[in-house]
Amino acid sequence: MSENWIVQNLNKALAVWDEMLGEIYTLVRLSPTEFRGGTIWTVVESIHGSMQAVGYALLVLFFVADVMRNTGSFAELRRPEHALRPFLRFAISKAVISHSMELLLSFLNIVSGMIGTIAESTAALGGAGTELPQEMVDAIEGCGFLESIPLWAIALICSLAVWVLSFTMVLTVYGRFFKLFLFAAIAPVPLSSFAGEPTQEIGKSFLRSFAASCLEGAAIILSCVIFSVFAATPPNVEIGTAPATMVWSYFGELIFNMLILVGAVKMSDRVSREIMGV
Repeated sequence: MSENWIVQNLNKALAVWDEMLGEIYTLVRLSPTEFRGGTIWTVVESIHGSMQAVGYALLVLFFVADVMRNTGSFAELRRPEHALRPFLRFAISKAVISHSMELLLSFLNIVSGMIGTIAESTAALGGAGTELPQEMVDAIEGCGFLESIPLWAIALICSLAVWVLSFTMVLTVYGRFFKLFLFAAIAPVPLSSFAGEPTQEIGKSFLRSFAASCLEGAAIILSCVIFSVFAATPPNVEIGTAPATMVWSYFGELIFNMLILVGAVKMSDRVSREIMGV
């Protein structure tokens, strides 16, 4: 373990990156019902239950509006095909609201199975940690005081960039959890729109959006797997150049690779929404 401050600072930044990457693998495979010990999901279920009362009230409203819109006269309402269709829609919509939590959990379970399959079918997960090459460590430790001044500035810039990219990537994964919590909490309200033919697109759009948020987890872990293969070969160390040039060249390529992963993780939301047609 080097006692040089520059080496320690750079290795600490790389350790943070590896830690955040490992946390992403753990978080993406974690079900929202287990996030933070399930405490948040318990609150979401409580809010969801309260929203069901609102959903039932809107269900009646949408049903009446649908009947008034599609029935031009009492004679039409007496015809079996005209009378049965709105009541059948009403019954199905009520069942959807009553079992809305089970419906959402089925989406989550399907995507969790996809994520587990991806994780188990690749050996790219849990790779070795990233550390500075020994040649670079020796070059940095051999610098005098004046030579180390630009290295301090480069180390600070590179470390800050790695830290920012690491936390940006993890915040994206946490953002997915909060989207799922919000969707689950208010689900009965948009699902009540199935009671009316003119408003049913609201419910369809809600289910597609929720499915896209679930599928985002699979897109994130696929991005990480593809990145691990893309960046399997570490950047080259330019032996014989000045230590500052060596560090700057090495971390420039490394940060570029990290930018690719962060961009892919942040793009996973758009990709999943395009897949679901949202």
